[in-house]
Amino acid sequence: MIQGIQTELRPISMDDFKRTYEWRNDEEIARLEAADWLYRHSHVPLARIEKAYEEILKLDAREMGEFAIYTKEETPVHIGMIGYRDVHLVSRKCAVGIGIGDKRYWGNGYGTDAMKALLHYLFQTMNMHRVQLDTFSGNERAVQSYKKCGFVEEGRRREDVYCDGMYYDTVMMGVLRKDFVALDYTPQKAITTV
Repeated sequence: MIQGIQTELRPISMDDFKRTYEWRNDEEIARLEAADWLYRHSHVPLARIEKAYEEILKLDAREMGEFAIYTKEETPVHIGMIGYRDVHLVSRKCAVGIGIGDKRYWGNGYGTDAMKALLHYLFQTMNMHRVQLDTFSGNERAVQSYKKCGFVEEGRRREDVYCDGMYYDTVMMGVLRKDFVALDYTPQKAITTV
């Protein structure tokens, strides 16, 4: 498991994956995740979600990792998903994505902490040099959260995402190891296992 300050990232179980069924079929979440994996795979039957889980289990952790985000409350709550993909071993880079599906935990720093915990793991354990992501300009809360994690805007694809009758830019962001180290993020507990 990967430990954050407010969150713990656990390897996903089938129960975790099934729990995302509700989130993937929620219109508000789908809109906010318009440029993310959660949205691209929304509005799907439970059987398809189960099949996707089985496919993830076959992947090599050096290529992709998917985690369930749990709170560190006395009784931990599964609140979202986070992961990395598109690992390039020569350039030491990858892409990340996150979705907080439990709306009760929006706006309280859980997503930011989960992303910092994952970045800590990617830079310290997997020896990544660069981590990148795409989001859409209509999700300003996500953009601000990513900036708190050290990401900087590196470019935009103008009017690239169509959502709710409007076009939005895709915001391309990246963080280098040195940028993240400068944040001086240290999880309360050391990373134990993955």
